Amino acid sequence: MAAVTASVGPSGPADRARALVRQPAARKVLVLALAAAVLVPLLDSRWASGTWPHALTVDLGEPLGRAGDWIIDNRDSHPLFLYFFGHVSNAVVLSVRAVYLVLLAPGWAGVTAVAGLVAWRVAGVRLALGTAAAFLTCGLLGMWVPTMQTLALMVVAVLASVALGALLGLAAGLSDRTYRALRPVLDTMQVLPAFAYLLPVVLVFGIGVPAAVLATVVYAAPPMARLTALGLRGADTGVMEAVASLGATARQRLLTARLPLARKELLLGLNQTIMMALSMAVIASVIGAGGLGDRVYQALASVDVGAALAAGIPIVLLAVVLDRVTAAAGEGGLGDSSKGLGGSSQGLGDASKSVTLWAYAAAGAVVVALAGRLTGRLDWPESWVVNIAEPVNHAVDWMTNHLYSGVPYIGGTADWAGHFTTGVLNPLRDGLQWLPWWSVLLIVATLAWLIGTWRTALTAVLAMAAIGVLGVWKPSLDTLSQVLAAVAVTLVLGFGIGIAAARSAAVERRLRPVLDVFQTMPQFVYLIPVVALFGVGRAPAVAAAVVYALPAVVRITTQGLRAVDPAALESARSLGATSGQQLRQVQLPLARPALLLALNQGFVLVLAVVIIGGLVGGGALGYDVVFGLAQGDLATGLVAGSAIVCLGLMLDRVTQPTERRSKKGA
Repeated sequence: MAAVTASVGPSGPADRARALVRQPAARKVLVLALAAAVLVPLLDSRWASGTWPHALTVDLGEPLGRAGDWIIDNRDSHPLFLYFFGHVSNAVVLSVRAVYLVLLAPGWAGVTAVAGLVAWRVAGVRLALGTAAAFLTCGLLGMWVPTMQTLALMVVAVLASVALGALLGLAAGLSDRTYRALRPVLDTMQVLPAFAYLLPVVLVFGIGVPAAVLATVVYAAPPMARLTALGLRGADTGVMEAVASLGATARQRLLTARLPLARKELLLGLNQTIMMALSMAVIASVIGAGGLGDRVYQALASVDVGAALAAGIPIVLLAVVLDRVTAAAGEGGLGDSSKGLGGSSQGLGDASKSVTLWAYAAAGAVVVALAGRLTGRLDWPESWVVNIAEPVNHAVDWMTNHLYSGVPYIGGTADWAGHFTTGVLNPLRDGLQWLPWWSVLLIVATLAWLIGTWRTALTAVLAMAAIGVLGVWKPSLDTLSQVLAAVAVTLVLGFGIGIAAARSAAVERRLRPVLDVFQTMPQFVYLIPVVALFGVGRAPAVAAAVVYALPAVVRITTQGLRAVDPAALESARSLGATSGQQLRQVQLPLARPALLLALNQGFVLVLAVVIIGGLVGGGALGYDVVFGLAQGDLATGLVAGSAIVCLGLMLDRVTQPTERRSKKGA
């Protein structure tokens, strides 16, 4: 009987050990332990110091310097610049000017009427009133002409981004090989800091609108490409097989099946491209974009927070209006198309009614525009402008005088910044720089392989090793310490606020406009209040990163918790689980993919503000990129920017490989 019992299951210690070893995670831990036992003594005997060996670095300063000098010397004479880049530059200038003149022609009343009527036809009366109020607010703040300049530049940049992104996404969606080849390119375009590629764009096109538009296209095209590829690759196989069985050609399958099925992703790509382009408005002003961004940049250069806010509010309003209108267009378009597929007389009647309403809306807009021209009311009246700069500056001065220092019991914000720097940032930076470089690579490999596969670990290790090869090992670890600290603060606040919003619809409704403002407000606008409250250094850089990354973490957390199966929560309640137990034992485990995505986006967004942190004393890689742009030093700027890309790639692989691996072939 004992023999039979022993053969039935792993009752003994040896059997339990063998069962444990069969688990993938346990095998990974065992292999890592054996590798560490062999590699650690070997590497320690060869490289005991923490710094990256100079023999393993590659100096890119000389070749990049020669490339920059060649561009400057040949920009006015080489055929490549005369017959290609020159024509591109002229086309961009003419396109932006044409759109700007079209926006000025109907005057402020005509533009406001057109915007409101389009919003009415797409999303209803409430959004139409909100859209009209947003455009009128731009005028009341005295920013009508800069708003039209920014809108003209954004129209051209978004159209170019959508065209480029759609073409790349089309190629990636129809070809696995192209998808694999484009993915690292899109990763680089999206993670590379804008300041890093502003310098080569300026070297080629000079300061002005062409450089600003093309820099915006580089930044805004990847979301369109990714979502187009996602929609095409995720088309229903049953529908595609049915279309193929009817003898449709590849082109017919694309036009009649794949693209209609991917409509939702395409419209989401348009929405994200618009948001990304508007977020570049201020950064592009550094290289001559003009418009609202230039007003923000000039106001901050003179430390005029009120004027910066007056120009930043229209950027936020444009972003919110365009976000709502494009989102409503996607939902309405889908609804209309589904009705039309039935081929019923009701569907034809609805289509005819829709065309009639569009005609009335267009006629109304034309009447308002003509009335404005006939009455000579094209420009926004100066007497209608409301000055908010002075009260805002008084409020900032009060905050600085009363909160910076001397607050009883809790201390001032300067004290908080000092304690955070000495208690968190300095130990974290010193600890990372104290570690031997090879131990950092082993830690990265361990984390990446435990979560993903050996390919994930290899990619993460190569990305981290590339930083050492570029010769910026210590500054990169300094930047990494700031990113880790900022992400930790962001996750604590984001998960807490997200849980509160997920459990209360009223809290979510109140939070939504606040999150919209924080997500679309240019970083430069809230940079001065942050510096006024926290001083100059790495602490305000972390604070700015937290403000920028927090809305996305809150939104993803809230959406993930709300998406948990109601049946699972009902089962937990029927078993007598308290609200806290439901959260800990049901919602959080089931929302794990969304929480991992929030973690991943926290890292990516915090890393995107590293450059902004370099402007307020963050130092490290952010300062190197800003210094490279300011001094025209192509080598310093691009090397630091490339190191930031490598950090982003490493953190992406370490924090978000599981979901990607589970969707093979996607």
